[in-house]
Amino acid sequence: MEKAKRYKPVIGLEIHVQLSTKTKAFCNCSADVFDLEPNTSICPVCTGQPGALPVPSMEMFELGVRLGLALNCKINRFSRFDRKNYFYPDLPKGYQITQFFYPLAEHGFLEVEGKKVRIRRIHLEEDAGKLMHAGDNITEADYSLVDMNRCGVPLAEIVTEPDIESPEQARIFMEKLRSILRYIGVSSGDMEKGAMRCDANISVVDTLTGKQSNKVEVKNMNSFRFVEKALEYEYERIVEHLEKGLDVERETRGWNLSTKTTVSMRSKEEAHDYRYFPEPDIPPVVLDDEFIEKIKATIGELPEQRLKRFVETYGLNTKEVWALVEDKEIGDLYEEAVKKSGEPKEVANWFLTELFRLYGEYEKEKLFVSADTFVEVINLIKDGTISRNMAKDVFQESLLTGKMPKQIVEEKGLKQIDDTALIEQIAKKVIESHPKEVETFKAGKEGLFGFFVGQVMKELKGKANPKTVNEILNKLLRN
Repeated sequence: MEKAKRYKPVIGLEIHVQLSTKTKAFCNCSADVFDLEPNTSICPVCTGQPGALPVPSMEMFELGVRLGLALNCKINRFSRFDRKNYFYPDLPKGYQITQFFYPLAEHGFLEVEGKKVRIRRIHLEEDAGKLMHAGDNITEADYSLVDMNRCGVPLAEIVTEPDIESPEQARIFMEKLRSILRYIGVSSGDMEKGAMRCDANISVVDTLTGKQSNKVEVKNMNSFRFVEKALEYEYERIVEHLEKGLDVERETRGWNLSTKTTVSMRSKEEAHDYRYFPEPDIPPVVLDDEFIEKIKATIGELPEQRLKRFVETYGLNTKEVWALVEDKEIGDLYEEAVKKSGEPKEVANWFLTELFRLYGEYEKEKLFVSADTFVEVINLIKDGTISRNMAKDVFQESLLTGKMPKQIVEEKGLKQIDDTALIEQIAKKVIESHPKEVETFKAGKEGLFGFFVGQVMKELKGKANPKTVNEILNKLLRN
């Protein structure tokens, strides 16, 4: 039996999302700590000083409820914080405040490729600090420093059921989740900045024997692509063990970017290892229906809803649409350009080709992009002022300089030549200069027609109206 059919991966994800609150989870320190100088956004509460008391952020609950509703979860009216006890140098209290026994939300789902991936729970918790290692290997000569800025930053942990059936599906799940996070304003979802972190649990079922391997946790994946690559590697490693009749150790492994492999970190902890117990300094939180309904009204249109509307309203295909709706800003810009131009398919074409190409070549933040840029370029093509090829150059210069397309066309004298007499004169000259090619064309080699078009365009420095050139050459060559 083929390996891919015999061995089926079983994948579940644990995703930590940094909530976009103004303050930390239990104190008034700023939660926007990315790129700050180490240990500059801290206080006695988030650094665990004796006698300091935590006070839960209401904004953390608002964003947590919004996330739960967007992921089709049941919001629990009663939730409570607990202490998760473990020692690590970047955890100053010696415990983490989290929701273990009574999470904020449960029993949701996110649809991926027509499959509902169930969400077991969403719970709120605080982040730990960050260790900064000096040197690649921790030896006697090396040292580590602790940055406490991240301590107390509010997180929502999203735990899925083991419903994901492939590494690719795991990646798509993550991409769709980030899109939702950004649409509802809950988190930036930037993996490279640590605002979205993923731990994946994977086991493999041998469908021939019914045997299932132990579950392995994979950490340290800071991009969607690495989530997919790490799970692909781990799948192959586990299958190799199964085929050799070896046990798969239940452990936590890390993704090593330089070697593109996973490496063993430690044996997997059990829940009882953390000695969970209720957080004595924070009373239970009880949410009423009015609070939940008020937040529900703020969610607005989600990516999948927008995708469906774009397909139905603008006549686009589903593959095109996802690229336009995945990022909310892109979707908003597209809709504005369509509203002003009345050309949904033409605008979509410019987004999917030229805009996304430039986003790949240049820093997005340095490009001057507006709906009016698309409208002007499309209108310049429609009224015959410039050709489509010329329009691409004009569009690129517009985004790089901030000048509008009309201004660029006027300054560079790019207006398209549509003088029939002039184009016919040049066409006749080209035909007279290439008698052999004319003879070959008339003998049936139709592909040479493009050669003549190119020669005429070259003579007129690319400014001739292609439609007029084609019409004139057709008349001269076929008569």
